Amino acid sequence: MNKLSYSVLISVYYREKPAYFDQALLSIVSQTVQPDEIVVVRDGPLTPELDEVLSGYEKKYPGMFHILTNEKNMGLGPSLAKGVEACRNELIARMDSDDISRSDRMEKQLDIFMKEPETAVCGGAIREFNGDDIHDETGFRICPETDAELKAYMKKRCPFNHMTVMYKRSEVLRAGNYKDFLYNEDYLLWIDMAKAGCVFRNLKDVLVDVRTDDQLYSRRGGDVYFNSEKGIQDILLKEGMITRGIYAENMAKRIILQKLMPNRVRSFIYKHIIRSKHSNEKTQ
Repeated sequence: MNKLSYSVLISVYYREKPAYFDQALLSIVSQTVQPDEIVVVRDGPLTPELDEVLSGYEKKYPGMFHILTNEKNMGLGPSLAKGVEACRNELIARMDSDDISRSDRMEKQLDIFMKEPETAVCGGAIREFNGDDIHDETGFRICPETDAELKAYMKKRCPFNHMTVMYKRSEVLRAGNYKDFLYNEDYLLWIDMAKAGCVFRNLKDVLVDVRTDDQLYSRRGGDVYFNSEKGIQDILLKEGMITRGIYAENMAKRIILQKLMPNRVRSFIYKHIIRSKHSNEKTQ
């Protein structure tokens, strides 16, 4: 496996802020080990400002960008499935269109795939910040590291920070690729990959700085989000990956957090209880 060969996969749609998209792309082309392909899925028509950002990078980095376009907004799952199929490299790094990858993110993940070639997915920790101010730190999400720990953890929560993962294209396709599953496209993929016997890995290092706001936490409530979470729990139960006791416990927590709790309280819970306030490395 050539250490320098990997693709980056990003899906963007019209509601993204051009400045955020620009920062996301800049963080990718500024990696200590630069990708040789960036696949951008335009999920429906974009604003002229977003198209201008994208065309500027295409001109500055000729041959690096591969642009796919959905005629209408298809959602994240179908867009990423299309992007995975289009990537030419075996290793694919996921990136969101409004976050900022640390400059050595890809180098650290490539090192794992070189040293631990059985790995199918490698993610890492995230540091969350508020809005436009990257210094306004709100918390960290740090998942377990080893395959066994991650597969135990996924019985209750999503085992990866989706915007941090790097995975093998062949293993994602073998597990059935992304599916259309609103809010939990990634969680469903990890379930499918676990069923297929894929090996999981996480780094404790912060790989991506993730933009948050109060609207993020409000979106994690209500009937639509709850039904998506219930759907994931139903699949875990059906596949024999959790017991009925764990299912009942998981659903009780989600009913309280996503259906009964006011947005303001939910925001407080995420910021001050669910999210860690500490990382094992200094913030860059």
